[in-house]
Amino acid sequence: MKKKDYQGYLVDLDGTIYLGKEGIPAGKRFVERLQAAQKPFLFVTNNTTKSPQTVADRLANEFDIHVAAENVYTATLATIDLMKAKNLGDTFFAIGEAGLLDLIKAAGFKWNEVDPAYVVVGLDTKVTYEKFALATLAIQKGAYFIGTNPDKNIPTERGLLPSAGALVSFLETATQEAAFYIGKPNAPIMEKAVERLRLKKSEVLMVGDNYETDILAGINNGIDTLLVTSGFTAKEDVPQLPVAPTYVVDSLDDWPIE
Repeated sequence: MKKKDYQGYLVDLDGTIYLGKEGIPAGKRFVERLQAAQKPFLFVTNNTTKSPQTVADRLANEFDIHVAAENVYTATLATIDLMKAKNLGDTFFAIGEAGLLDLIKAAGFKWNEVDPAYVVVGLDTKVTYEKFALATLAIQKGAYFIGTNPDKNIPTERGLLPSAGALVSFLETATQEAAFYIGKPNAPIMEKAVERLRLKKSEVLMVGDNYETDILAGINNGIDTLLVTSGFTAKEDVPQLPVAPTYVVDSLDDWPIE
């Protein structure tokens, strides 16, 4: 397929720009080429453990990639947008880390372990049985059950480790209730991300390494996709994918930016 001249880019982080603590050199060069071409872009990440500013600081300090916090849109921000839109109450309980808990509190929601309006579940690397127990009881009492993202695994330098989707699945089994998912490949995070770019979906390209989240996020929401086989989805898996990405590259160095 002939490449379109895209006006803006939505870009994944884990597995696309870096793998855990290891940078992907082609990812850094890709961001720098976007900046040089003055193409608007937004990092759209399902990882809720870090705030947008923390993500930007980490990119600068660990990978020498320099972007503003406004270039980062996390599943946490999309979750807060949904909670405000639902308007079911101002209390919540969450399984997650600072990038989730602190931002929800900063948005005006109050912590409640007994009968919260919302139970939000994201990645928590220090999750305990007691946290699962509190979440289970709250959901059984009627709390609105939100899964920040469906990722079963997160790519790291150690390999594919459990991610938020695995934790959400635990609670779905325990409560027999299905979570409402915010992150890729679902619509809430994608609609808001495109809105922030101030572009049409037809003008935007979704770039990522994970077919189940990044690429399906584009396919399910009418956005062209670029799969880079540097992380979750391997090159040998591409021929068996149910719906092909718009484009596939081995490295982001192979993608021209005009």
